[in-house]
Amino acid sequence: MAQYATNPKVDFYFEKAEKWKAEIEQMREIVLDCHLSEELKWGCPCYTFEKANIVLIHSFKEYCAFLFFKGALMKDPDIILIQQSENVQAARQVRFANVKDILDKKEILKKYIFEAAEIEKSGQKVELKKVSEFEIAEELQNKFDANSDFKKAFYALTPGRQRAYLLHFSQPKQSKTRESRVEKNIQRILDGKGLND
Repeated sequence: MAQYATNPKVDFYFEKAEKWKAEIEQMREIVLDCHLSEELKWGCPCYTFEKANIVLIHSFKEYCAFLFFKGALMKDPDIILIQQSENVQAARQVRFANVKDILDKKEILKKYIFEAAEIEKSGQKVELKKVSEFEIAEELQNKFDANSDFKKAFYALTPGRQRAYLLHFSQPKQSKTRESRVEKNIQRILDGKGLND
């Protein structure tokens, strides 16, 4: 049977922590007690089962959290899972602001972690919204209409890159800001690059 212990490559995350140090150390203890492997991904402690991502620990200004990669498929009988924004499709968070809150939910959290691992084992997938279902900002559509090469380049991008651009372009309330965002990214799109490449 595999040994589930701390990973020295991840230790620095907990050592450098200032604001949520006690909280994330408690979270680490809980998740390791659930027999998951500890890895470092996206600069955060990520816990996996047979190489599949199950849960991540991350810290923000106002809270620290467990992020369940397929949280949208979880039952959530205790109503503790939070969808970060309307655009987050699969992941769900459980947020904490103090150690007591974590300790009070310790057994619930373990049940959720085991459920998340079972979902992964079963092969279930989150049904993601198709790119065609996302709103196209008027300013982007105008560029498509004026430049067919630009439109072809956009639709040649991976669905994830298209989604990121669509969300980025449609987010601002003012047309001028949306127009500016589209303009700033035309060359990136023509070069086949994503928003964060």
